[in-house]
Amino acid sequence: MPKTLLIDLDGVLNTYCGNFSESQIPAPRNGVKEFLQTLAKTYKIEIFTVRNKKLTYEWLKKYQLDEFIHDITNVKNPYASVILDDRALRFDGDFDKALSEILNFTPYWKNL
Repeated sequence: MPKTLLIDLDGVLNTYCGNFSESQIPAPRNGVKEFLQTLAKTYKIEIFTVRNKKLTYEWLKKYQLDEFIHDITNVKNPYASVILDDRALRFDGDFDKALSEILNFTPYWKNL
């Protein structure tokens, strides 16, 4: 059975930049289809989002991304092998570094 990869929707797969709308999901980022297609060969991909599941599925289908996705969830799967999120940090064992990264954190899209 393939490992699970959990990918955040907003700010990772789409062009979200802080303007949340309950009824509309921003367009996909350039290269997202090829990215998911490559990952789907090795991973079972789950999309993590706080958005409405039906709206998210319709967005995936509209952009022909649904074939690469195993599930859409609003719960971060604790058994995922890898999590890709624009609001995450990787802990490497150094608390001082982690503290600095947390206190100075901004998602990449706030620096565009």
